[in-house]
Amino acid sequence: MAAVAMARSGQRLPRGAGFRRGAPRPGLVGGRAAAAGWSRPEPGGEVQYCAELVRKRDYEGFLCSLLLPAESRTSAFALRAFNVELAQIKDSVTQKTTGLMRMQFWRDAVEGIYCDNPPHQPIATELWRAVKRHNLTKMWLMKIIDEREKNLDDRAYHNIQELEKYAENTQSALLYLTLEMLGVRDVHADHAASHIGKAQGIVTCLRATPYHCTRQKVFLPMDICMLHGVSQEDFIRGKQEKNVRDVIYDIASQAHIHLEHVALDDYLCNVRKVDFNIFHPSLQRKSALLPLHLYIRSWKKTY
Repeated sequence: MAAVAMARSGQRLPRGAGFRRGAPRPGLVGGRAAAAGWSRPEPGGEVQYCAELVRKRDYEGFLCSLLLPAESRTSAFALRAFNVELAQIKDSVTQKTTGLMRMQFWRDAVEGIYCDNPPHQPIATELWRAVKRHNLTKMWLMKIIDEREKNLDDRAYHNIQELEKYAENTQSALLYLTLEMLGVRDVHADHAASHIGKAQGIVTCLRATPYHCTRQKVFLPMDICMLHGVSQEDFIRGKQEKNVRDVIYDIASQAHIHLEHVALDDYLCNVRKVDFNIFHPSLQRKSALLPLHLYIRSWKKTY
């Protein structure tokens, strides 16, 4: 995110639908939001709600958001909180039907936001404010919802291209919105965002693999696993043979194709240091120096 979010120049291109401005009206009140497990924060507490959710569930995104200009920071937290909320639906429901209902809530919420009728839910309220401030493109928000909904099916990606498509419609879409929020509408910045989003999606898939394995699930691309004769059961059992590490090597290498030096590169370097053992304990720890590293990169403008 830091690599893209700090871009500031380039030819501006028109993109995105217009937004009808006006005073907010009561939206999907208490009933539906409460039924979905949300409670309203204290008045004015929506910003804190979003920031805290991002800090807990997307720590690196939280740190990168802190590096943004003050006038864009609250909008960044709203976008990141929206993404986190959608991402955790899959793990928080036991039946796909419930997940589909939650996704539909957010689809309706986005429709309401662009009609100045957001539901009384803290993330939706802050997202509505972000849309009004920056005229964000509705299409990218809907793409994130649609792709997360498709991903409710518990199945592995057939190939690396399928994983990249998922990353493009979630992580890259989030970066496109971040660029819009910063006033950057430039074809070159969008190109960088596309590659960084795909790399981030691949890295996220790798990092989440040990957690998914504890839930008896593996989502790594099947074609690469088959190429090396590795089964899902091998990952679930935490095997560390060379062919298992070769699967991780091939997937990590694909991420390197999309980027050279951004914050994601730290994880790719670390996984290489442990010979692509995805289960190594060092890969599960947060870097205490990450805030400092990000600040230095921001100061040097080397993202």
